[in-house]
Amino acid sequence: MKKYLAIDLGASSGRGILGKIEDGKLNLKEVHRFSNDPVETESGFFWDTLRLLFEIKAAILKCSLEEGGVDTIGIDTWGVDYAYIDKTGAMMAPSYQYRDARTTPMMDKVYARVPYSELYKITGIESMSFNTIFQIADDIERRPWLCENADKLLLTPDLLGYLLTGKAVSEYTIASTTALMDAEKKEFSKELFSEFDIEEELFAPVVMPGNVLGKLTEKIDGETGHSGAVVVNVGSHDTSSAIAAVPATDDGFLFISSGTWSLMGIESDKPVINDITRKYSFTNEGGTFDKINIMKNIMGLWLIQESRRQWKREGHNYSFDEMSDAALKAEPFASIINPDDPMFNSAGDMPGKIREFCKKTGQKVPESMGAVVRSIFESLALRYRWTAEKLEELTGKKYNTINIVGGGTKDELLCRFTANGTGRRVVAGPVEATAIGNIMAQAIAAGEISSVEEGRAIVRNSFETKTYEPDGENREGWDAAYSRFLEFIK
Repeated sequence: MKKYLAIDLGASSGRGILGKIEDGKLNLKEVHRFSNDPVETESGFFWDTLRLLFEIKAAILKCSLEEGGVDTIGIDTWGVDYAYIDKTGAMMAPSYQYRDARTTPMMDKVYARVPYSELYKITGIESMSFNTIFQIADDIERRPWLCENADKLLLTPDLLGYLLTGKAVSEYTIASTTALMDAEKKEFSKELFSEFDIEEELFAPVVMPGNVLGKLTEKIDGETGHSGAVVVNVGSHDTSSAIAAVPATDDGFLFISSGTWSLMGIESDKPVINDITRKYSFTNEGGTFDKINIMKNIMGLWLIQESRRQWKREGHNYSFDEMSDAALKAEPFASIINPDDPMFNSAGDMPGKIREFCKKTGQKVPESMGAVVRSIFESLALRYRWTAEKLEELTGKKYNTINIVGGGTKDELLCRFTANGTGRRVVAGPVEATAIGNIMAQAIAAGEISSVEEGRAIVRNSFETKTYEPDGENREGWDAAYSRFLEFIK
């Protein structure tokens, strides 16, 4: 029986999850959990990448000592961020965290050279200030010695794979988040490299999910129990792995990967890049095994997570259950926000920012914790409704069911609001979709399963889902709130 270790790194924590397929079912076991704590300094906001490497090695060692070893390892993370490697193989500088504010001024400078309409035509990627293209533009302007002296630029999961194996590649799904890739050709754009004076050799060759990267280096293998494990390139953008694990039975499904971000969209066999997708800011990102994920990036549970951090700083350590209970008791539709307003991008006093938005838009200002949480949940449900309607306009199809996977499935109130707010059935689960999709890619590489379709059948056989039907409760209230919401996103 093959043993697969999924290293699943999120913006605040990471896990090592061991998976085994037995009798048509996937069994998961969390073997290691650790925090992922970005570090704020006077010069910026950074990831502690070498600490993450330490924790990954700890996860592999636990598998060796407690689980009889592991056969393959796959790594998935958030998108866009990276580090430079010098010619000796060492990191040249810490990786910036994507919420660092350094890139915002670069957007106008990049678009002055290549207008957004032209950039979108090539990449199909939504304009967001943290896209890799803006980060590199900032490096070229403020830290040119990095680009000039680097041997390679590696995005986070590729960087960690390199530190484990010594092999440098650019995995396709994570590379697609850079806004430097030709969406049709599925390779980096020579045109954009030329325009922005980026050396082609700075980026490693593109490989697809299922590629066998290589064995752990002799040193790493010795540190981690001599397992002889092999690293496999999975859908290393966590969204692509999560979508691969959606337990849908047909090709035409609507998904939300719900976590710090809500990624809502559809799978497609090819990019869809036109005036409509650009107008509505849909992004075309690489999916696992020859798919394109046409999605909308929506500010998701970040709004809740950052609010909770603020309340904790104020001495109130609310649990998520307490927050949901208080939201249920709060006044409906009193305070609607646009979750994707730029004012919510950065860390800080999120409840204060929500109150500021409501004051600015002439609404009731949410003072209590429950009122703030209700405002967030209702507003997310309304954003999901808008996105579903625009995807129906784009495809000409009607989507009656939304499949939600990831951590957001644990919040029943948000799932209920999503069903009622969108007027669509919601199928929630599995929670561990990202790790499951990661393990599926490893199992396909190992030949244990043959396809994503077979993998999804295993997911349906292995994990329970919960269905929420729209109950028609307060339909007029939802419709009136949606009309207000549409005014805020003009």
